[in-house]
Amino acid sequence: MYYKLYGMYLKKIKPVNLAGIALIVTVLVNLPRLLQVTNVVREFSTTFSAVTPGDVLFRFVYLFLFAWIALYFNSNWSYLYKPHTKLKRIITLIAVNSAYLLAAFFLFLFLYPLLAGQGLNTPDKTLLCVVYAVNLIVLVFIAGILRFQVQKEEDSAEKELLKRQSLENELAALKNQINPHFLFNSLNSLNALVRENKEATKFINKLSFMYRYILQSAQTDLISVKEELKFLESYVYLIKTRYRDNFAIKIKVNDTAMRAEIPVLGLQLLVENAVKHNEISKTHPLLVNVFVENDFLIVSNKIQARTTLAESTGNGLANLDKRYVLLKKQHINIEKANGYFNVKLPLKPELSL
Repeated sequence: MYYKLYGMYLKKIKPVNLAGIALIVTVLVNLPRLLQVTNVVREFSTTFSAVTPGDVLFRFVYLFLFAWIALYFNSNWSYLYKPHTKLKRIITLIAVNSAYLLAAFFLFLFLYPLLAGQGLNTPDKTLLCVVYAVNLIVLVFIAGILRFQVQKEEDSAEKELLKRQSLENELAALKNQINPHFLFNSLNSLNALVRENKEATKFINKLSFMYRYILQSAQTDLISVKEELKFLESYVYLIKTRYRDNFAIKIKVNDTAMRAEIPVLGLQLLVENAVKHNEISKTHPLLVNVFVENDFLIVSNKIQARTTLAESTGNGLANLDKRYVLLKKQHINIEKANGYFNVKLPLKPELSL
């Protein structure tokens, strides 16, 4: 339950949560009288009014209501009033609480003889005023602590929400960066096929399947390796249409790894990266290996640097790594060894960085 304050929403502290604190304060203050009326201890003094069941019951109920109202006001209603300066707010709270104390004191003096069945002497009235004043000061501090805790929880929740939204927005942006480059490559290949009608139909069907997959996975961050390999099959068909027998891919993935989850389009990006940065020709055919080793899904290819560099932003692998961190709390491993370029995708459940 919230209330609005100058564009801000503050969480109300529920009355039921304050009732427990008010009850504890009431019991502690009235404990001597409770012990005396139950004959657990002897009378402490003859200076004050006699302690009777009616006296104890009235004081108990009255103090409980007094404490509950004080807590509720100072932890909730007082925050509805927001003067321009902190000093004005403090002065206002002091004035309101002082007025409340006086009103409660005189109402007590009026109701006590009627409901408790006896009067109050002067020492009792003096003690009553002191006790209620001290209790009100304590209650104001308790209310301040409660409000501070609630605001701290709200700040933490808000920061967590903003962080989560930021990560989701960043992830969506990273996913969207994958599609344009892939689209242009596909259209270039399709452009070369328009003269070959028997191949064009199959090519377009594969392309349609791929974009249907991209659209369907737009709301999905992680997908099984099995589903990703189905998508990769169509993508490889498009690549082989362009490079014919000069490009090949070898996939060896066990059933356990098939069930593991990786970021959507992760494998396609790695194969595309291999095609983009390596020479593919009759004299230098490209073979991409996809296999599992030590809980990693590895995409590996022999380094065959192009004589002319392909246009690239250089963000593909960095984006994939960032997606892995956001979704699985893990980093991908990139290494060059023995003339091969390897990218290792962790298949274990997400870890804490």
